[in-house]
Amino acid sequence: MTLPAGWTARRPTRDDVPAILKVVHAADIFAVGYPDFDAEDVESVLTAPFFDPGRDSWLVTDPDGTAVAWAILNNPTGIGREFVDVLVDPDRADELRAPLLARQLDRVAERAAERQLPALTVRCGVFAPETRWAAELVEAGFTRVKRYIRMSRSLADLPAEPPPPAGVAIRPLHAGDEADLRLFHRIFDTAFQDTPDYEPLGFESWRELIPSYGKVWDEWFVAEVDGEPAGALQSSDQALELDMGWVRTLSVLPAYRRRGVGAALLRRAFATYAVKGRTSAGLGVDLANPTTPVTLYRSVGLREVRWTDIYERTVTAVGVG
Repeated sequence: MTLPAGWTARRPTRDDVPAILKVVHAADIFAVGYPDFDAEDVESVLTAPFFDPGRDSWLVTDPDGTAVAWAILNNPTGIGREFVDVLVDPDRADELRAPLLARQLDRVAERAAERQLPALTVRCGVFAPETRWAAELVEAGFTRVKRYIRMSRSLADLPAEPPPPAGVAIRPLHAGDEADLRLFHRIFDTAFQDTPDYEPLGFESWRELIPSYGKVWDEWFVAEVDGEPAGALQSSDQALELDMGWVRTLSVLPAYRRRGVGAALLRRAFATYAVKGRTSAGLGVDLANPTTPVTLYRSVGLREVRWTDIYERTVTAVGVG
């Protein structure tokens, strides 16, 4: 990668979090119109499981030491596909995105070899304004494979929570009870087994990931139908800076779908967010999900606000082929 005179590419450390955040905010404002990341999010990436800051990330600075680009690999479960992101200050470093991507793909090839796999699938996300990035991904051999949409609704006009359907009961998760956590995980894991991107994640691995987003236990709920576990809703605090309650996952077991369980869970979450003074609620949805959840989400007042396309390619391991 050829850099302008005086510019430097180096491995970031946790001391670089404030500088990285400025790059991320510049990229966010261009892509979605507002800062969508905070310092804690950056810290979480740099300390994530299966992330080696000395090999999996690059930070580019100008002659004054100002950060202008940050490239990262992300795979907190250590299984399945890798995710690459290259964030740049769009006014100063747009031309660095493609060469930084190439460096990260080389690293993915190394990680495949380290995992003793012949190849790894890698994905990148593209927001609507990022037309140049989309073209660069295609040039690098990527193909668009799916679209996520972000949906939200105002909580200012939230109607009173209606009673759930007959036989359906919603209760909070008992976060201090390991048996209840295991039940929640089982519902989550089982419900997502029929989705295209399902990757098995055992309870212990799943629990290890909770600290990065599990700070709102009173906003996690379990649904029961006639006393039997049927669904679960997991919130996160990732949109608090927008004064928004956020649904991270909604899981309904196949036998209980189309019975009002998902809507009841969402309405309970919305009511909880509103009591806390949140002004809106939101979630992301994979349009490739065969359960077509968009219909459910629209029925409870959620509306599309933006989309993200996912691009994918296969990277052969170093030393293979």
